[in-house]
Amino acid sequence: MLDRQHLHILSAVASTGTVTEAAKKLHVTQSALSHAIKKLEQAYGVKVWHKEGRRVRMTNAGQLLLKFGNRVIPQFEHAELQLQQIAKGERGTLRIGMECHPCYQWLLTVVKPFIREFPDIDVDVKQQFQFGALGALLEYEIDMLITPDPLLHKHINYQAVFDYEHVLVVPADSALASLGFIRPTDLADETLITYPVEASRLDIFTRFLTPAGVSPKRHKIIETTEIMLQMVEASRGVAALPRWLVESFQDELDIKWVSLGNAKIMKSICLGTRNKEKAPEYIDHFKALATRVSFA
Repeated sequence: MLDRQHLHILSAVASTGTVTEAAKKLHVTQSALSHAIKKLEQAYGVKVWHKEGRRVRMTNAGQLLLKFGNRVIPQFEHAELQLQQIAKGERGTLRIGMECHPCYQWLLTVVKPFIREFPDIDVDVKQQFQFGALGALLEYEIDMLITPDPLLHKHINYQAVFDYEHVLVVPADSALASLGFIRPTDLADETLITYPVEASRLDIFTRFLTPAGVSPKRHKIIETTEIMLQMVEASRGVAALPRWLVESFQDELDIKWVSLGNAKIMKSICLGTRNKEKAPEYIDHFKALATRVSFA
């Protein structure tokens, strides 16, 4: 019958590409691994993979079980982690999912006192998710989601912990820097630099440019905040970022921020957690710490 061992084997084979390497990864003999899969195949009358030299190729049945394993193994691990925390007095790992590229600087100011107060709780931060950020929270890949754009779900509770203004950062000596606020048309001839996030999820587009029917002259993608701001300082473009983040770099870079529109664009950093279970004490404490961190 199908059991958890089979799912771990399929995951290991898919990640390593060979039965030999998968056996090493799982600390079992190759014959034991092959025997377990052979019994599974005989029980259901299917093949889960085909060998092509040393490599293996998953069949449709193998792909089905692999996807199933990717979904349920994190839930097994979550249950085991909770048991370990109960047995050891709240030891474990707080797994945080980040859906906010510029939020790391803010997160560091929360993590520092947290790990000091909870020395037996590790903190793991993830940005890559098998099921998307919301799915990762629902499927127990992570314990908490940090996002400025919460997607409502009946099983997720969001708590806003930090309000901020989303602004345009420009070279200090540019014409835009002297404006009282930015209008959408002011960006029609500009290169707009953003993180690698689809335009449909960027406030500079959804709440500012697109409603006005305006597009920037060029849209450039940069992954790191520091490089992005250095490009702005060098007059290679402009960027939309949290005001607190821009101000934290103004002592070292010749940049300025300008409000997006006369009404401004206001945002909040939100913490999302599952609402159908009792949260460990350290998660509630992390939330309390987060509400006290401000860059105002």
